[in-house]
Amino acid sequence: MVQASGVRIGWDDLPGGVRAAVEDLLGEPVAAAVSQAGGFSPGTADRVVTPSGRRAFVKAVGTPLNPDSPAMHRAEARAVAALPPGLPMPALLGVHDDGDWVALVFADVDGRHPHTPWRADEAEAVLVALRALAVPVRGLPSLQAETTEDFAGWRNLAADPTPALDPWAAARLDELAALAEHGHRALAGDALVHGDLRADNLLIRPDGGVVVVDWPFACAGPPWFDALSLVLNVRLFGGHLPDDVIDGDPDDITGCVAGLAGMFADRARRPDPPGLPTLRKFQQDQADVLLLWLRERLEAA
Repeated sequence: MVQASGVRIGWDDLPGGVRAAVEDLLGEPVAAAVSQAGGFSPGTADRVVTPSGRRAFVKAVGTPLNPDSPAMHRAEARAVAALPPGLPMPALLGVHDDGDWVALVFADVDGRHPHTPWRADEAEAVLVALRALAVPVRGLPSLQAETTEDFAGWRNLAADPTPALDPWAAARLDELAALAEHGHRALAGDALVHGDLRADNLLIRPDGGVVVVDWPFACAGPPWFDALSLVLNVRLFGGHLPDDVIDGDPDDITGCVAGLAGMFADRARRPDPPGLPTLRKFQQDQADVLLLWLRERLEAA
């Protein structure tokens, strides 16, 4: 299984003007920076410290690395600014956007990523955090609207088939497309949804609490969607989390699993984006896990 990773640059690789802007936001120069693993951005992801000991987390990316990545940082800044205080997520301290490079400065979180394969206690701690996050929100995109094209993956594969497609799926594309359409209808809702929940977007604090990071896909949808994403990620790393942790209608969940499987199977056959050489393999890995999960749910039903 391919780990989430891009071809990441470090703090010292940033243009001087971007580093200066971040230091202005911090009010001090950066004395040390340690690059963090995980995620698919080709930009920086650094824990930094100033001479006085102030700590922060800086993520920055520019169009020379990937033309689409700065827009994701802008979306994250808008989303975090729109969310109510007190949620298990890091505070945004400042934003630099020169039209080409975007840098986000967050409060540093004393934490680490969950163990993979997943441990039961850490998965339960994430579920506790997800219950705290599932608050009504306004001003965010609709998950249902944002996934209209994504959940058409099986229709796309039927119109333009690929020999690499799983034979079980290839034999029932119309059925899978219908399930995905049902799943898409179930994505309406007004609860806060992270939209990209996986191990490298989670931090476990020393006290066992969980902080959820990386919010460019934040939207409004059903309160069970992130729990479904957690089950997927646990399965991806070879573990098991029972489906009953997803507090939704069983048919809606099956439809969503089908829709996500089609989305990843369709995306995985596209060319690699700039600076993201492992993304397509990661998407194919998720498609494979989702298809197995879907078969289990259909056979059980």
